[in-house]
Amino acid sequence: MRPVPAGRFARARRMGGLATGLAGGVALSGAQALLGGRRPRLQELVLTPGNITRLADRLSEMRGAAMKLGQLLSMEAGDFLSPELEAILARLRASAHVMPPVQLKQVLQDSYGTDFRHLFRSFDTRPLAAASIGQVHRALSPEGQPLAIKLQYPGVRDAIDSDLDNAAALIRWSGLWPRELDLAPLMDEARRQLHEEADYAREGAALARFGGLLAGDGRFVVPALDPLRTRAAALAMGFEPSEPIETLADAAPDLRDGAVHALIELCLRELFEFRLMQTDPNFANYRWRPATGQIVLLDFGATREISKTISDGYLALLRAGLDGDRDAIVSGLERIGFIKPDLSAHHRDSILAMSELGFAVLRGPEPFDFRGNDLADRLRERGLAIGGERELWHLPPPETLFLQRKIGGLYLLATRLGARVDVSALVRRFVDLAVSS
Repeated sequence: MRPVPAGRFARARRMGGLATGLAGGVALSGAQALLGGRRPRLQELVLTPGNITRLADRLSEMRGAAMKLGQLLSMEAGDFLSPELEAILARLRASAHVMPPVQLKQVLQDSYGTDFRHLFRSFDTRPLAAASIGQVHRALSPEGQPLAIKLQYPGVRDAIDSDLDNAAALIRWSGLWPRELDLAPLMDEARRQLHEEADYAREGAALARFGGLLAGDGRFVVPALDPLRTRAAALAMGFEPSEPIETLADAAPDLRDGAVHALIELCLRELFEFRLMQTDPNFANYRWRPATGQIVLLDFGATREISKTISDGYLALLRAGLDGDRDAIVSGLERIGFIKPDLSAHHRDSILAMSELGFAVLRGPEPFDFRGNDLADRLRERGLAIGGERELWHLPPPETLFLQRKIGGLYLLATRLGARVDVSALVRRFVDLAVSS
């Protein structure tokens, strides 16, 4: 356990120390290469195994903006990234340090005061989960109500902007990011997302809102907000006992299929009915309750309003895909900002060929078997080919990126669970409903 660096200056020193360490390694490696008669490129000197490990470990240790930026880069531009940067980001997605007990006590005192213990009958100092912004602990209220308390890492919120600036400068300097892609839009989106996720009052409101929207749907459980113990840097809610949703992979086929069917339907409702979406596809945000067959939904920090423009654009795109209308598919992709307008015929055909792989699922007469197909491999192969054509290098607007991230995450989860779902019937129901209304 290492304490989270708190405060802008402490965090800047950590990042500056990392840059100094990397520069020292570059100088030493460069000198060794020159003595050996070679003139190495800067990227070769930066991306040594030792430097890759050092960079990933430090970003993971700092959590907050530096870690979130790495996660965003990996999800939004993965097909364009070097293998070295992918290795760093994979480590960021898989790990995060947790606060040691002394720092945890200080965070509790900062949020609740020195007499915080009167708010809890018990408080488990071992976190249930840890992520980029905070960590979650189990507790009991004085009345014996099981609670989950999400505590924000100290200094993370105040240091968001400086963290992002420092991390982006380091990434640019190292040559890890393709020069042809503008990093600024992702920086702006990371900044916005982090400020939103660090606003626990906002997340609490989203939690309560989803609880109301899904109150009549017995397939889902949304924890109840506990306003008495919710603060600016502490979010309290009911603890809902459950298991990782991945445990469904070993369950009976009807349970697996029903759970994935429910999650895909929920995504469609979020997009077309609620126009409000929890956009974080992390598997840990879905939990399974075997006793009741319900899905517990967690973590509403990444909840976003969906504009009518984007909602209508996706509806038009799905309708075009179901009809196999190639011109309308291109128009739909342009409408949601997924591709640039006025592509050449060659690049238009490349995009359509990739789109057809996905839309074929929607036109199939049989339920789609997520386990028994190679669609993800074929899509990635096409994506890598398109990534080699610089005219097509384009980052869609953030709203579209978040939707694509959610859809891609659901696909990966359905594949992990080995589900078989009539996706075509589900999508057609929502398209037909919109046409008739």
